[in-house]
Amino acid sequence: MLSLNKLKPNLWSKITSKRKWRGNGSWKWTYCSRWMNWQNCRSWWGMPDWFEWGQTPLFRRMPKLKGFSNAKYKKHYNLVSLEKLELIAKSGTTEITKEVLIENGIVRKRDLPVKILAGGKVDTKMTVFADKASKTAVEAIEKAWWKVEL
Repeated sequence: MLSLNKLKPNLWSKITSKRKWRGNGSWKWTYCSRWMNWQNCRSWWGMPDWFEWGQTPLFRRMPKLKGFSNAKYKKHYNLVSLEKLELIAKSGTTEITKEVLIENGIVRKRDLPVKILAGGKVDTKMTVFADKASKTAVEAIEKAWWKVEL
């Protein structure tokens, strides 16, 4: 005889596991995934490459670059002061060329031209061969009866 206390559902009729990733129909009673209603859930949305999550962006951290820089075409020189030329002249040489400056260790880079700058007093007579000289250096050399050949 059939009694109510012996009734059981069929094996195939009972759901045995939760349906995952199917929203509130999954028996979890919550959204299917963590990001369901966030901006990343949209297929068209993505983080832009420059987005830094609230950190000050790189383009605002960089200093403002103003003016014009011609560093690519700038000419570089071996700079020699009159003081150093005076030391060489006291050693006994009367003609100062690029080779003499290299021998004495004043000029290190052979491929760069030599430029003479004013700095120090001039007493000894000599002739200087250089690629370039400042105006004050030329005036100081001519006052001391030197010769400058550029």
